[in-house]
Amino acid sequence: MTILPLHQQHQRRFESHRYVYPVLSRRSHGISIGVNLNPDKVCNFDCIYCQVNRREPGESKFVAIDQLLTELDTLLELASTGELYETPKFAATPPHLRRLNDIAFSGDGEPTTFKNFDEIVARAAELKRVRKLDDVKMVLITNASMFHREHVQRGLVTLDQNNGEIWAKLEAGTEPYFHLVDRTPIAFQQILDNLLSAARVRPLVIQSLFMNVDGVPPSSEELIAYTDRLQEIIAGGGQIRLVQIYTVARQPAESYVTPLPDAQVDAIVELVRSRTGIAAEAFYGASSSAAG
Repeated sequence: MTILPLHQQHQRRFESHRYVYPVLSRRSHGISIGVNLNPDKVCNFDCIYCQVNRREPGESKFVAIDQLLTELDTLLELASTGELYETPKFAATPPHLRRLNDIAFSGDGEPTTFKNFDEIVARAAELKRVRKLDDVKMVLITNASMFHREHVQRGLVTLDQNNGEIWAKLEAGTEPYFHLVDRTPIAFQQILDNLLSAARVRPLVIQSLFMNVDGVPPSSEELIAYTDRLQEIIAGGGQIRLVQIYTVARQPAESYVTPLPDAQVDAIVELVRSRTGIAAEAFYGASSSAAG
């Protein structure tokens, strides 16, 4: 039997938990506690590289908020006290990664589509305050499609007040490539407008996954256009703290999607740095480890 590396073990539950799960995260360099607000697997994007199996129905359309918060509180205790590393799944966690980095709103769909998103963020922040975990971040992993909605804006303000970060995805420079990869009816310009609006308020982390599609990597023209979009955010008064360039590390939705070689990931990182001046990190495919 093949044992997956820890950073590839992203099961959506921990023991009996339904909504909240711990992950050894490559990108957070430690333990991330994931909060799944989309157990129904409904998402307003249908990305060709997504690892969520949408061919099988989700468990439920209903999120039991009290149960979710109980699960979150339990995992905050396990991770902060170190008891998490006494469990079989996390016993092999290297010492330098035995740190609770964040609570991450992510899961099996776009978390900001959850109608009570602002309430969940506020109540999770309160749990963090009660446990005196001020250094633990609150991370929203998002496609930026809903930033213009009032309930989402309220949630973003709460994140800002509680050591929060927004990790927003942008992995195209042109509308056709955006729709090829993300398969959504949402206009590319709406995503760009939302990113700029959010970045004018706080620094963003941009997450960008690039891949081979039918064996073909993104063209040089597409990558130049992508860096142009990053530059436009900065020129418009937005702030980007970091760009994370990564590739496929787990089984994607479509079999014609395959990871880029490490050298190509590195080349995109260098292109971002040289054309925009923004800090960038590389994260490689399933056979490689992260680079700082």
